[in-house]
Amino acid sequence: MNARALTVVAALSFGTGAIAGCGAAENKDAPAGNLTGKAAEDVVLTGDGVDPEAVRRANAEQSPTKARVVELRGAGAPATYGNDDDAPSPGAPSDDEVRTELREGRVKLARFKKFLGTSAYAITGPRAKILPNGTAVAPVNAPESVKRVIQAGNAIANSPYKWGGGHGAWRDDGYDCSGSVSFALAGAGLIDAPRTSGGFMTYGAPGPGKWITIHADPGHMYMVVAGLRFDTSGANGGTRWQAEPRGMTGLQIRHVPGL
Repeated sequence: MNARALTVVAALSFGTGAIAGCGAAENKDAPAGNLTGKAAEDVVLTGDGVDPEAVRRANAEQSPTKARVVELRGAGAPATYGNDDDAPSPGAPSDDEVRTELREGRVKLARFKKFLGTSAYAITGPRAKILPNGTAVAPVNAPESVKRVIQAGNAIANSPYKWGGGHGAWRDDGYDCSGSVSFALAGAGLIDAPRTSGGFMTYGAPGPGKWITIHADPGHMYMVVAGLRFDTSGANGGTRWQAEPRGMTGLQIRHVPGL
């Protein structure tokens, strides 16, 4: 005899985690003198890290959570499901598709690591300046690492402002003040993990630098590279690169030793 059936209504939900941005609680900082981190080789700094079409497909395939009626049957009761219940969910990628995506991701990562490993791709000129498309020209006589910082900064110069952006992952659809500077410095291996604006108050060494100067307090920060300001404030929806100096008092001034 079958056991009495019980009806259970089940629903699924998930939550989101908190992120840190400009003026938020500081991340655990590495020692001030340790600017070349061991994780630099894993940094993925690519503008095509987020595929808009993939996001669109994912959103289209998502359906609202629906309650399901689950029948709990007694031990030994005959099964009421077939082999089809173990098949992949409709719309789920096949093993071949997953392998292809992983392979393409590795190719992109290798290509971009090669791109960041040299300043040969950086735009250079007699002096630093900002082009109409919002990217910056690096001085031809600048050190290699400075050219690479400018090169990485160009990759996100026109990306949207996003509070906390660039702190949970290097690849993001927007960056805040400290996330932007962290991204650019990581492009030259000068930082191993994103810092908050407060975290940059102890970065590197005190005082201005010849090529790169950091200005930071607990609420905001920016940097000046080869005379160009890289700052989310004042961008007005445009490029982070700005030629005008910023008059702010009370900020800690730091620099990369040797730069």
